[in-house]
Amino acid sequence: MPDTLLLLAQIAGILVAARLVGRAVALIGQPRVVGEMLAGIMLGPSLLGWVAPGLSHSLFPPGSLGFLSALSQIGLVFFMFLVGLELDLKLLRGQGKAAVVTSHASIIAPFCLGAVLALFLYPRLSDDGVSFTAFALFVGAAMSVTAFPVLARMLTERGMLRTRLGSVTIAAAAVDDVTAWCILAVVIVVARTAETAISLPVMLGGTLLYVLVMVTVVRWALRRLENVLERRGGLSQDIVAIVVFLVLASAWTTERLGVHAVFGAFLAGVVMPRDEQLVRPLLDRFNDLMVILFLPLFFAFTGLRTSIGLISGDLWLYCGLIIAVAVLGKLGGSALAARTTGMSWRDSWAVGTLMNTRGLMELVVLNVGLDVGVISPALFAMMVLMALTTTFMTSPVLARIYPTRLLRTLHHPAESATDRVPARP
Repeated sequence: MPDTLLLLAQIAGILVAARLVGRAVALIGQPRVVGEMLAGIMLGPSLLGWVAPGLSHSLFPPGSLGFLSALSQIGLVFFMFLVGLELDLKLLRGQGKAAVVTSHASIIAPFCLGAVLALFLYPRLSDDGVSFTAFALFVGAAMSVTAFPVLARMLTERGMLRTRLGSVTIAAAAVDDVTAWCILAVVIVVARTAETAISLPVMLGGTLLYVLVMVTVVRWALRRLENVLERRGGLSQDIVAIVVFLVLASAWTTERLGVHAVFGAFLAGVVMPRDEQLVRPLLDRFNDLMVILFLPLFFAFTGLRTSIGLISGDLWLYCGLIIAVAVLGKLGGSALAARTTGMSWRDSWAVGTLMNTRGLMELVVLNVGLDVGVISPALFAMMVLMALTTTFMTSPVLARIYPTRLLRTLHHPAESATDRVPARP
């Protein structure tokens, strides 16, 4: 049975830390989500467990973390639903060559560099229990992720979302999200085949069949919600209940197939109708609870799994190498690709800097990798630091490339689908 008093104390402590650190980093021009990520790390063994081990053990005893994990996983499932709900591949329309070339390069370059880096890391940070194929695919996928929600928030705060630069970057990030999650799905299938009772052909066939059913039958059925919305004049509790059931059922199905619950939740968001009467009210209903409660719980649980103390000696060199490869592949690859399409060097470096933002999407990927045993706790800690570093550097680097005095020179195209992208912290 859960210790209710302890669980309430944990949640309260996490929320206070998240709000305080989030407010503190906002004062230096960072998105609040960066502070919330940092707060999660601070509550774990990397800081609180090191400075005040007694308090850390009393507040987060190992036996109580299962309940915190369950809450964070529920939050993660609905967060991935919101990511899928916000994702609209129609963003590519009208963005032309720049978005297409940049999106492909921003996946291929970091993925290839990550796979090459895996050749070096595998004998040093992995073991025979993990195949090199799964390890290399995971490192490549982790290097390729872009934090779509954080990116949208940064562009909005700087007034760049409706510019051509913002439109190209948002479109490329949308494609990145889909591609990276497809690669990660393959990684999980490869890694989990040996440990589940489901054979690889059944796992692959079942997953492909499920995706097909979702994008055809379920999407067709969901379109009837638009008629219900029109009759009832807005979003009702019954419709919200149907959506919640769909998210949970989809997450359960992909978990049962041996992939992961987050993929089912993400797919449920992708197949939802893009009716503004449905999307915007759903985001409004879920956003506050997600941002205020569930995401800080997820960050805290990630922090409790992250022990910077595992990184020592040569491992710090490996950590630096991981960060360098991540920046070179994502920032460098995206910038060079944007430049080849005719964008100025200033705009190209701005695109590369924005695409290098990994944020909480990287933490989602890393937690999935740790759950299925593809990466070790030490490599997990290194890649968490990489996620924090690449996210933290975005705002100051972007401010140097595009100081406030130059923002008014950016070209603002006519309103398009990108103007409807919501900016969630």
